[in-house]
Amino acid sequence: MLFKRRTETVLLERLRLLLWPRRSFWRSAKYFAKRALRLQATPHAIGAGVAAGVFVSYLPTPGIHFLLAAVIAWCIAGNVVASAIGTAVGNPLTFPLMWGATYELGRFILDGRAIADVRPLNIGEALKNLDFYQLWEPLLKPMTVGAIPIGLLSGAVTYIVLRWAVAQFHERRRSRLAAKAAQTVGSEGRTTMSVRP
Repeated sequence: MLFKRRTETVLLERLRLLLWPRRSFWRSAKYFAKRALRLQATPHAIGAGVAAGVFVSYLPTPGIHFLLAAVIAWCIAGNVVASAIGTAVGNPLTFPLMWGATYELGRFILDGRAIADVRPLNIGEALKNLDFYQLWEPLLKPMTVGAIPIGLLSGAVTYIVLRWAVAQFHERRRSRLAAKAAQTVGSEGRTTMSVRP
């Protein structure tokens, strides 16, 4: 097998890697940033794709984040691969913070004020009975309403920063390749001149 590991990882090791990267979070973030920068697309397409993934990460729909991000990226002329990279913002470490913020903002938007006395929700019972309304009204509706402004703001900031970074990266890459091509042509010219009698 071409990309098969030399030693198989056990289930416990795979679970640990889902929650904690092998090297560090900073190295993983740099890897995803370089993957986004090196995509063969316009700066707008890459920025819009990653922004779509970031936006979708705030929604309380973890099973379909990739699909939603791809659809939104396609609608706004973004890169679909970049949208998948953007969904990496939502992970088991960031979901509690993201969803907590969206829930609180959603409750504030829907009710006009923060409510201190919220009755506890038995999520396990609602999931067991597949009663969507029991989850929608007290939990998913405020999270969805709160996710829209936070996700749009995060996506807009991501788009602006990434579009500028990709444009700069492509410009530096073009100038490096042009300098290398000029150096190659210059050295070939000198070689042919020295070979002539």
